[in-house]
Amino acid sequence: MKKLLLLLAVIVPAFLGAKAPSVQITPQPREIKLGNGTFKVKGAGFNYESSLEERTVKAIAALADDISAATGKVSSLAIAAGVGSSAAASSLKGVYFLEDKAVPAENYRIEISRKGVKVTASEHNGFFYAVQTLRQLLPAGVYKGVAGGKWKLPCGVISDGPRFGYRGILLDACRHFWSIDETKKFIDIMAIYKLNRLHWHLTEDQGWRLEVKKYPELVEKGAFRSGTQIGYDRESSDGVRYGGYYTQEQIKDIVSYAWERGITVVPELDLPGHMLGALATYPQLGCTGGPYEVWTRWGVSKDVLCVGKEETFAFLEGVLDEVCELFPSEYIHIGGDECPKARWETCPLCQARADELGLVSDDKGTREQKLQNYVTARIQAYLQGKGRKVIGWDEILDGDLAPGATIMSWRGTKGGEKAAANGFDVIMSPNTYCYLDYSQSLDFKSEPLGITRKASRALPLEKAYGYEPYDGLPAEATGHILGVQGNLWTEYIATPEHLEYMLLPRMLAIAEVQWCPADAKDFARFHSALVEHQQKVFEILGYNFRKE
Repeated sequence: MKKLLLLLAVIVPAFLGAKAPSVQITPQPREIKLGNGTFKVKGAGFNYESSLEERTVKAIAALADDISAATGKVSSLAIAAGVGSSAAASSLKGVYFLEDKAVPAENYRIEISRKGVKVTASEHNGFFYAVQTLRQLLPAGVYKGVAGGKWKLPCGVISDGPRFGYRGILLDACRHFWSIDETKKFIDIMAIYKLNRLHWHLTEDQGWRLEVKKYPELVEKGAFRSGTQIGYDRESSDGVRYGGYYTQEQIKDIVSYAWERGITVVPELDLPGHMLGALATYPQLGCTGGPYEVWTRWGVSKDVLCVGKEETFAFLEGVLDEVCELFPSEYIHIGGDECPKARWETCPLCQARADELGLVSDDKGTREQKLQNYVTARIQAYLQGKGRKVIGWDEILDGDLAPGATIMSWRGTKGGEKAAANGFDVIMSPNTYCYLDYSQSLDFKSEPLGITRKASRALPLEKAYGYEPYDGLPAEATGHILGVQGNLWTEYIATPEHLEYMLLPRMLAIAEVQWCPADAKDFARFHSALVEHQQKVFEILGYNFRKE
C-alpha cells in the first residue's frame, strides 16, 4: 500500500501539471501558463504569413538561422499558406508566425505544443518581442549560433504586452562620443529586453555631434574640444583634442537599424542652454558675442543662446528642419534643462524681448523664466507645424507652459507629479532611480571613477528595480504617464567597456519597471533569472557588465 501511495505521489502531479518547468524571461511576461512536454526546435520549419513586414520576416529568419547554426540542422523558412490565426498550435507542425489584428499593438501570444508553435501579433513590434521571448526560452548560445544545452521549448501559453508604451534609454554622445558600431551594439541590447525608444543626446557644451548641411561649420568646429577635464578637477585638461560627429548618412543608418528592431530614435537638440558647441561656431548667437570655445570641463555654462535675436530662431529652425528630415520620430526632444538666466538678465536684446512680450515677474516665475517659456512655446509651435511633438526636461514647467508639451521628469519625481496633475503627458526619468551613470555600489572605491560621490546618489540594482512610476500620483493623473526612461550620461564614461558596465545589468531592472505591472514584479525572481541566464547572454554577446 505504501509503495502504491508513493507511486501515485509521483505520477498524479505529472498528469495534473502541478509543477511546470520554470522559465527565465526578462522582462517577465504578463501571463505564463506552462504545461507538460516540450517542442523540439532542432530542424523545425519556420513559417510566416505573407502579410508580415519585411523587417519582421528578417527577425524570424535570424532566429531560424541562429538555431540552425547552433544545432547543426537547418531550420527552413517558408511562407505559411492556408493557415489562419485561428489554427491551434497542436494542429501545426513547426513554428508559425500568424497575423491577428485583434491583438493590441506591441502585444503577442505564443502557444507551444509538442507538435508546433503558434505566434500571433498584429504588427512588427509584437512579433519582434515574441522572437525575443523565444530566444530567452532557449540556451544563451542562440544569440551567436553556439551549440550547447537543450534546444526545446516548454509547452504552454505566453500572453504578453507592455505596461507602458514609451520604454526608453538615453545615450549621451556629447560628453564622450560613440562610434556607429558601438551605438548599434547599444541598440542590440536594448532590443533583447524590449525597449522601444533610444533618446540620442546629440548637442552639448562639450560637443555638437549632428551634421547639419545648412551649417557645416557646426561639425567642423563645434564637434571638437581642445581637451577633457581630468577626474574631478574642473580647472584641469588633458590637452588632447577630442570629438567626432555623425554624418547624415550615418544617422539614417542608425535610425533604420533601430527601426528594424522596433526602436524609435528620439533626437535631442538641447536649447537654449547647453549650446557652447553652437556658440563656439557662431558666436553672434550669444548674448556677449564671445569668444566662446567648446567646453573642456563638465558642469553647466552660463553662456546660452541669445533669445532677443531673430537670428537665433532662424538658426534653430534651420537645424530643426534637417532634424525632422532625418528622424521620423513623433517626438523631438528640445532639452530646456539647466539654462542659467544670468546673461539674459543683463542682455539689452533679451530684456527688450521681455518688454515686448510684456513679461513680468510674479508668483508663476521671473521674467527670465517666462522668457524661456516663450522660447519653448515658439519652438513647440514650429515643430507642431511639421507634425511633431516636443519633449522637454522638467525645467520647462517653470513659469507658464503651453499645452501639448510632454515633460521628462528628471529632478526626482516631483516634476512628473506636478505635470501629470496639471494635464501634461509625462515620461518618468527621475535621477533617484533612473540615472545609470550613478554608482552601482555604495563602495565607491570598488567602482570606476564616476559622477557619484555621495551615498544618497548611488543606484544599486535593487533600488532601480524598486521604482514605481505611479507613486505620489492621484489615480486620475496616472493616465498621463506615457512611460519610463533610464539615462546614461557620459561625463566620466570614456570607453565602451565602461559604458556597458554602467548599463548592465541595471538596464534590465529599468526594463521590468517599464514592462511589468507593479504587482508582477519580484526582485528575487528577477535576480535569479539575471544570474542564471541573462548574464550568460551578456557573456556570449561580448558585453562588459557588473556581475551579480
